[in-house]
Order: sequence, then structure tokens, then C-alpha cells
Amino acid sequence: QVQVVESGGGLVQAGGSLRLSCVVSGRPASRYAMGWFRQAPGKQREFVAAISWNGGSTDYIDSVKGRFTISRDNAKNTVYLQMNSLQPEDTAVYYCAVCRTPGFRVRVDEYEYWGQGTQVTVSS
Repeated sequence: QVQVVESGGGLVQAGGSLRLSCVVSGRPASRYAMGWFRQAPGKQREFVAAISWNGGSTDYIDSVKGRFTISRDNAKNTVYLQMNSLQPEDTAVYYCAVCRTPGFRVRVDEYEYWGQGTQVTVSS
């Protein structure tokens, strides 16, 4: 059984930083791309960042480019999302997901396994 567990969320002031972690068990995540999504209250879940199976390619939503960095450590089956210069509009539940393919994708339905999410709240 595949499990995806996120951690690292919390409350931070605008301009602050957080580092999210995502550990995958039950499947060698190194064979698949990984992604981070977020969902704010009353909004649809949206793509934030993704990384290919070997970390060679990444992609970000425009609003986080230059502020967020996705990375992975395949030896630890772990993916990270470093979030800097956080803004109130970044407030959401952040979800980690395992893609169906080695190359990254940006659509929710292209991801097979999901974590329960971790809350990120940015105060102004």
C-alpha cells in the first residue's frame, strides 16, 4: 500500500519561509515524477510545482516562480518544497502527490497517490 505523508506546514508571517517535506512509502517514488498542489478555502486544487523522476526537470505555477523550489532525494523517497517570501495568498492546504509517469505533469488527474495535506497559513 502506497502512503504519502506531508509535513512542515504551519503559521508564518508574510515574507517568511517554510520547507515542506513529503515521504512516500510502499512504492519506489524514484521512478515517478512528484508534484505539489494546494487548495485554498472555496477554491479548486491547483498545481504548484512538479519535479521529474530524476530531478532533472521542474515546473512551477507562475505565481511562485522565483520564491518556491521543489527538490527530491530519491535515496530517502522524499520530496521537498522550499517556500520563501511567503505571501497571504499562499495560504492553503498543500498536498504532495505521486505522478503516473516519470515525466512531470500539471493536472490533478495525472497524479495517482495523494497525501492528506499540510496547512500553510501566512499572516499579513
